[in-house]
Amino acid sequence: MTHSSPAHLSPRLLQATPVTVDHASGCYIHGVDGRRYLDFTAGIGVTSTGHCHPHVVEAARRQIGSLIHGQYTTVMHRPLLELIERLGTVLPDGLDSLFFANSGSEAVEAALRLARQATGRPNIVVFHGGFHGRTVAAASMTTSGTRFSAGFSPLMAGVHVAPFPTAYRYGWTEDQATDFALRELDYLFATVTAPDETAAFVVEPVLGEGGYVPGNSRFFRGLRERADRHGILLVFDEIQTGFGRTGKFFGHQHFDVQPDVITIAKGLASGFPLSGIAASEALMAKAWPGSQGGTYGANAVSCAAAVATLDVIEKEGLVENAAARGRELVDGARDRATDAIGDVRGLGLMVGSEFTAADGTPDRDRATAAQKLAAEKGLLLLTCGAHMNVVRMIPPLVVTADQIDEALGMWSEVLAEV
Repeated sequence: MTHSSPAHLSPRLLQATPVTVDHASGCYIHGVDGRRYLDFTAGIGVTSTGHCHPHVVEAARRQIGSLIHGQYTTVMHRPLLELIERLGTVLPDGLDSLFFANSGSEAVEAALRLARQATGRPNIVVFHGGFHGRTVAAASMTTSGTRFSAGFSPLMAGVHVAPFPTAYRYGWTEDQATDFALRELDYLFATVTAPDETAAFVVEPVLGEGGYVPGNSRFFRGLRERADRHGILLVFDEIQTGFGRTGKFFGHQHFDVQPDVITIAKGLASGFPLSGIAASEALMAKAWPGSQGGTYGANAVSCAAAVATLDVIEKEGLVENAAARGRELVDGARDRATDAIGDVRGLGLMVGSEFTAADGTPDRDRATAAQKLAAEKGLLLLTCGAHMNVVRMIPPLVVTADQIDEALGMWSEVLAEV
């Protein structure tokens, strides 16, 4: 029996902006309403080379005509081999072995599985405000907001949370926050998870969903020193911070700390779904037989798009552009901040403005109003943070100085009216 009632998206899938896209190019989205919008969301940090970069489009188009899907534990395909070779030129020293999947959550869970299997230890330490995904294990590791983990308990066991040096939230200097975070990590070892039962630290170089809070060198060096002392793996979640977003190729490179594992996704393939983890071959060999796989991992079209993305990042100097434009963006956002904004922070093209009420409490309502008013003016932004009171700017890495000025001009108008 058939019926004719229409289908709908889940009512819980709420759009952050009212825009329905007709087409998009570079940093601009053109709506079906005929308006042009400056896109400072980049698909939540995904469209690193901008929308529909001609080189990426052509690479994907060519690949679709020769092989769409070749399951990579069944047959090998050229785009994957080329991608592995190209990633070898940009990955951190020693991280020469790769496993590919589709989503950031899958990459995080692959890193988790590797860490537990390689060390034989059950526990994972994550850091307050971190976002690592929505699947059960990844959500169990996520503390950027309860919305990602509420309502489907019990969550995965063995995850323990230590502070991240979020100076603004504590009302401290960065040094004070760092001292506290490292001291509490040591206390966690003494009271909750013994070092010899701890498999890995999993940490973002810059908190993403947690409010665009950069870490610092002393904090990450403290993690590296403790990891080395106790045989713990240091996993940097580079899903949002990787591929030039922060003004270095990977976010952890700002802090001169070597990871044991990194997770990658988002900006890797300019919008095509592709994720993975990188580790040393010796460490990756400790994964148990059969523990790595997946039907759609390393899809041939996604891999071709990723190779093209790496071409564009290199040829157009997008890492350097992210550093220069990022300085302009954070300086401009700070210059334009009103009394409604308690803090402006970021690294590269990850810039957050935190709305705070006069009594020092998070001001979610004003942040939401600012984000919505910006969309009305033609600037697409998102919110983040535990209280959703941080408005974040995440333009594509191809953004120009003129487009930064254009965005800041609209942002000034928003702040004057909110």
